[in-house]
Amino acid sequence: MCCIVLCDRRYKMDIQLKRGMLDICVLSSIKNEASYGYKIIKDMKPYIELSESTLYTILKRLETADMLTVHTAEHDGRLRKYYHITKDGLKRIEAFKNDWKEIISIYQFVTKGDDAND
Repeated sequence: MCCIVLCDRRYKMDIQLKRGMLDICVLSSIKNEASYGYKIIKDMKPYIELSESTLYTILKRLETADMLTVHTAEHDGRLRKYYHITKDGLKRIEAFKNDWKEIISIYQFVTKGDDAND
């Protein structure tokens, strides 16, 4: 599961970077088993807070991109949507892991010499 804590700061994270991170976190939350909205939010809560409206926007975007599929099943007399990751979704997680190596290199470049200023 994604373990990035995105907190409010004076300077907010770039929206496109944050969107990509949230997509990966949602995909990671369903990579081992299908899940439903409330459970995804609950599973992600130790790492990142996510509103229902944000989650469902992400889920719809990922479904449109063929990174997950949706099926509806009855649970306790109510219909519940279950989200299942696709091969494309798994490939996206792997691509992120490779991209992360480059992000770490960029971070190291940006922060080089910071210790000398402490």
